Amino acid sequence: MKMEAQRDILAHRGSLSVRTWYPVGTVLAGLYSTPPLNEVVAPPPGMATRLCFSVEYRHSSEQLMVSLLRLANLPPRFHGNVTLVELRLLPDDRRPRQSKARGTGPDPEFSDCFVFQVSGVCVPQSTLSVCVLSVEQDCKRHAVGRVLFPLEGELGQAGRVLWKDLETEDNTQRSELGDVQISLSYSPAQQRLSVGVLRARGLQLLAGTGVCVQVSLQIHTQVVKTKRSCVVKGENNPYFDHKMTFKLRSQHVDEACLKFELQQTNNVHSEPPVLLGVLVLGPFMYARGPQLQHWMDMVNAPQEPVKLWHGFSRAT
Repeated sequence: MKMEAQRDILAHRGSLSVRTWYPVGTVLAGLYSTPPLNEVVAPPPGMATRLCFSVEYRHSSEQLMVSLLRLANLPPRFHGNVTLVELRLLPDDRRPRQSKARGTGPDPEFSDCFVFQVSGVCVPQSTLSVCVLSVEQDCKRHAVGRVLFPLEGELGQAGRVLWKDLETEDNTQRSELGDVQISLSYSPAQQRLSVGVLRARGLQLLAGTGVCVQVSLQIHTQVVKTKRSCVVKGENNPYFDHKMTFKLRSQHVDEACLKFELQQTNNVHSEPPVLLGVLVLGPFMYARGPQLQHWMDMVNAPQEPVKLWHGFSRAT
C-alpha cells in the first residue's frame, strides 16, 4: 500500500489542481514522507541523456497536463550550468513554457507541471516538444538536446512515468542518402527569410562529379523563388557555407515552406543534374518531426539563426 501511495503521488506530482486528486477532509500520510525523487524514479540503465516526464489528458476540461520531473546523465561540461527546459505543443504553440532546474549536476530535478488547453480532436494530432538548454554564468546558451513526443496513442495510461532519450546532433540517426546542416533565420521587420546551406555529410557521389543544393521557396503549390548553392566537387562531406535570402511576408510564414534538392552536376552540360535527395522544412501542413521543429524554432526566435542537421529522403 505504501508503494502504491508513492506511485500515485509521483503520477500527479506538481499538479495545479490538487483538489481533484485528494478530496477535502482526507489525509495521505505519504505526502509527508515522500522519498527523494531519484529514489522513486530511477533512470533506465545506460549513459544516454534522458528526460523523465508524464502526460495526462483530461477530457472534461480539455486540458493536457505535462509533469516535468527530472533529467539524467547530463554531459559533464553542463554540470555547473543552469538547466532550462522549453516546452511547446506543436503545431500551433509558438510561445514556449519554460522551467528551470532546481539545482545543478548530472541529474537536475524540476517537479513542475504545465497545462495546455487543447481540444480532444486536436490532441491526437499534436506533438510535445521539449528542448533542453544549458545556460552559463554569462547567459550564453547551449542546446543539450530535445525530445519530440507524438501524443497519438500515448494517452491511454494517465500519469505513467516516461523516460525518453534526448536527440542530439551527435546521436541523430543519419540518412543513407546523406545529411545537410541548414541555418534558418527570419526577420519580421524586414520580411526576409535567410537560409544558410552550411555543410553536408555522408553523400554518395561519383568520383570527379560536383554537388550543389537547390533551394525553392514555395507558398502552397506555387514556387515563388529558386536559388542554388555553390558547386563543390569530389567530396562526400562538402562545405558549402552558402547564404541566400528570400522575401517572405509575415502573413505567409504559416503558408510557406522551403524545399531543398541535393543535385549532382553532370559533366555533359546539355544534360540536367541528377537529383540525389530532397528535404522540406516548413509548418505543419508541410513537415513533421525535426523539420517542423526547425521551422517553429526559427519563427519563435526572430532574427536569430537556428542551425540543425537534416537527412535527405528520396524524391517521390
